[in-house]
Amino acid sequence: MAYIQSVRGFTPEIGDNCFLAVNATIVGDVVIGNDCSIWFNTVLRGDVNSIRVGDRVNIQDGSVLHTLYQKSTIEIGNDVSIGHNVVIHGAKIHDYALIGMGAVVMDDAVVGEGALVAAGSVVLSRTQIGPHEMWAGSPAKFIKMVEPEKAKEMNIKIAKNYLMYSKWYEENNEEESAK
Repeated sequence: MAYIQSVRGFTPEIGDNCFLAVNATIVGDVVIGNDCSIWFNTVLRGDVNSIRVGDRVNIQDGSVLHTLYQKSTIEIGNDVSIGHNVVIHGAKIHDYALIGMGAVVMDDAVVGEGALVAAGSVVLSRTQIGPHEMWAGSPAKFIKMVEPEKAKEMNIKIAKNYLMYSKWYEENNEEESAK
């Protein structure tokens, strides 16, 4: 069972049909929408400010989401994929965006709708990534435009896949309980 902890009077709120990996950690002022998956060793630490996660978001293994006290918050839209070992610190990620494995997105950065941040990229504080843009590098820089329909289609597919993967764990738990 995931570790869920209240802090400073805030208790995490988890939407319907969500998968929380057994060692995911969710603390404080965190609200997670419906049909989300929070994977192994992932930390959503809403102790110093708020974290809001939309519907059908997958936050993959080893990712860490945190904020700055009284300064930055995290807002993640719908149908967003956060790759393995990503750090998001006080940023806004719009619908259908994809944050590649090992990327870092810093305070007050904005990742536009359908945008793609390549694996290993470092998005510096206050960077504005426009809708349907691909950024890569350290520090991340604009690479090219992404076709809006392809980006949306890809992220809806990834979101559905991660929802499917999470069901495998429910099935396993049901089988273990039946023994």
